[in-house]
Amino acid sequence: MDGAVLVTGGAGYIGSHAVLALCDAGYRVVVVDNLVTGFAWAVDPRATLVEANIEDPEVREVIRAHGVRAIMHFAGSVVVPESVADPLKYYRNNTAASRTLIEHAVAEGVRHFIFSSTAATYGIPDQVPVREDTPTRPINPYGMSKLMTEAMLRDVAAAHPINYCALRYFNVAGADPLGRSGQSTAGATHLIKVAVEAATGRRDGVSIFGDDFATPDGTGVRDYIHVSDLADAHLHALALLAQRPGDSHILNCGYGRGYSVREVLDAVDRVTGGQITRRQEGRRAGDPDALIADNGAILAALPWRPRHDDLDLIVTHALAWERHLATRNG
Repeated sequence: MDGAVLVTGGAGYIGSHAVLALCDAGYRVVVVDNLVTGFAWAVDPRATLVEANIEDPEVREVIRAHGVRAIMHFAGSVVVPESVADPLKYYRNNTAASRTLIEHAVAEGVRHFIFSSTAATYGIPDQVPVREDTPTRPINPYGMSKLMTEAMLRDVAAAHPINYCALRYFNVAGADPLGRSGQSTAGATHLIKVAVEAATGRRDGVSIFGDDFATPDGTGVRDYIHVSDLADAHLHALALLAQRPGDSHILNCGYGRGYSVREVLDAVDRVTGGQITRRQEGRRAGDPDALIADNGAILAALPWRPRHDDLDLIVTHALAWERHLATRNG
């Protein structure tokens, strides 16, 4: 593809892995990140980093100056409980800012747009695995803010020469197998991140929220996808958009299998040879029993095939990164 790829939020967890994958594949990459939750050191040195908010007029100049032809949009806020407590923050950071970024893209002739969406757009699905045509009924502002951006992209693609792929992530976990990046944000809420923090002494244990779900062991079941496999899916999505410029896509990103909270904690104990302290607590409002992707559509649309579809491997990579962070911060 001629021109550069702009990665918003490329100093964050998933974005930094996408930057690595793009650079490894030979793309020219420019990153826009305000570094509020991201880290400049997480950006591959082969990429150009511009510190800015995505809605800043400066971003339009960045697109023009670097000859950007495609955007991968990861920037935004991602903590579900926070979105309930502060919905306007989420509609500002995830929806309004995305609208401005899309406007910049259209004005500067960007042809392809890949959007970091979420399984939270489905809310509590009636059945699992969840397909892309499952009704979207978000139960929190985070999910709604992402769904609204999907709607904007659909309407813009119908009116302008741009196509898009919205990738609906399930539970992203793990770290770059080569140890170049990982989940580094303090106060993260993702289970595997929390569990490896507990395993390395950064937390005093892990809370299990609810033991009365309609699942084999009573704890919630989720579909965990390795972050490097997810980054690889973005590269394949970009190639598809370039090959078929008249078509847009919405695709689930998951492995099509689920693990319960207890199974995840058992995997961490297995990998570390230790035992995490577990605290049983009440259910959180809005937690579905199970959330598992039907990934048939992405497997049919892309030549993408997971390379890290193994819970113990995901935990191993997350743990290695957590230990690296301890030495970095120590």
